Amino acid sequence: MTEEEAYRKAKKRVIAKKAFYIHLGVFCATTLFLFTINYLTSPRFWWFLFPTLGWGIGIVSHYISVFGISSPSGEDWEDKEMEKEMRKIKRQHFIEPVDENITLPDDELELKEFKKLRDEWDDRDFV
Repeated sequence: MTEEEAYRKAKKRVIAKKAFYIHLGVFCATTLFLFTINYLTSPRFWWFLFPTLGWGIGIVSHYISVFGISSPSGEDWEDKEMEKEMRKIKRQHFIEPVDENITLPDDELELKEFKKLRDEWDDRDFV
């Protein structure tokens, strides 16, 4: 896989994740709106649950299509989560890595290379 193909694939995934979060936000706002209307007009019958349940199934399927089904019980899941938390804490406290065994993940290294290449790209390359 070339650098350009990897970049395009990463860009697609970021766009898909952004679309999911927008979908989730609209779902929450609409559910709150429907709940309010239901509460003010007919509080004895909770009809807002029917569209919420249907749309909720769509949200779950959208989540699975974007993020997949992964369980936190995988063998290396705990190690990956520890590395992510360590990087986050070090960034928050401006701590430089001292241990030579700690390296930047491949995605961060590739991002630096893409930033260098971005200056050479033309906007027409993305259309």
